[in-house]
Amino acid sequence: MYEIVYHGFLLVCMIIIGILIILCLIRAVLGPRLADRIVAINMIGTMTIVEIAILALYMRESYLFDVCIIYAMISFLAVVVLTKIYEGAYQERKLKGNLEREETDEEEDEEGGNI
Repeated sequence: MYEIVYHGFLLVCMIIIGILIILCLIRAVLGPRLADRIVAINMIGTMTIVEIAILALYMRESYLFDVCIIYAMISFLAVVVLTKIYEGAYQERKLKGNLEREETDEEEDEEGGNI
């Protein structure tokens, strides 16, 4: 009796987490900002780790916990790399914006001197 309830509960949890992963995937695709996309990818990685852990409990296979640990390390590394890329893009936009402002200021100074 308890075994059936236990397996049913784990199955429901896996289905709910699967639906949440799909919702996070939608947020990663539609996210208005790049930071939203990075957070969504991080959430997908975390929920995938939980999904594999629940699957390990459901199937009573201990090697899947090792897969969870490896996936956690890969997911962490992916988020760090994406954050570094985002930071580089942000710095580039910031530098480009500063250069445009300096050019605009120089043009205004030149126009003001001609009057």
